[in-house]
Amino acid sequence: MPEPLMIIALLCGFLSIAFFITAIVALKNKPSFGVISRFTLALLMLSLAGLLGMITIATQGYRALTREEVAVVVKTEPMGPGRFSARFHFPDGREATYNIAGDELYVDAHILKWKPLANFLGLHTSYELDRVAGRYLKVEDEQTKARTVFSLAQKKPTNMFTLRQRYTFLRPLLDAEYGSATFIAANQAAEFEVRVSTTGLLIRPLFRYGK
Repeated sequence: MPEPLMIIALLCGFLSIAFFITAIVALKNKPSFGVISRFTLALLMLSLAGLLGMITIATQGYRALTREEVAVVVKTEPMGPGRFSARFHFPDGREATYNIAGDELYVDAHILKWKPLANFLGLHTSYELDRVAGRYLKVEDEQTKARTVFSLAQKKPTNMFTLRQRYTFLRPLLDAEYGSATFIAANQAAEFEVRVSTTGLLIRPLFRYGK
């Protein structure tokens, strides 16, 4: 949660309350154009606070990205033909294990590219791992065999990536057309780093236990 953004949202909220109070006081004393302007400013501040609050909530789970970094470490273990387990170790200490159908490990992510106006508010390129799935080598297997997909994203009321695709008024703030995916064979026990940079995801093998 970007601290500068939260501070600005709270400030706008306080200003909105202050303008509403002064407008009501002015209205009781003597209605004038100043009352209208105070109400207008109050509504403007309230709208801005709401927008910044929405962005703060919708970007929960996203991590700021300034260089290439490890998004997650994954250990795979075959469980039979076309099946394997994948144990995820996240940078924040969380762990999760998924039993996956397929020949390859597949991971994708959402990338938010904030524009200069948003950079001023403390928002920069950020990412969130979205899902993990299995990928078959043959297209025929993709069409006929079992499919497994699991969410990697943190649960939240809304998602900034989805909001940007839905609402054009957010266009001056960010681009959210960009997703990235990577995959690698999971036919033997191995350990991988899933890394992310401003150009997307990549997988780097750390160790293959069969070699």
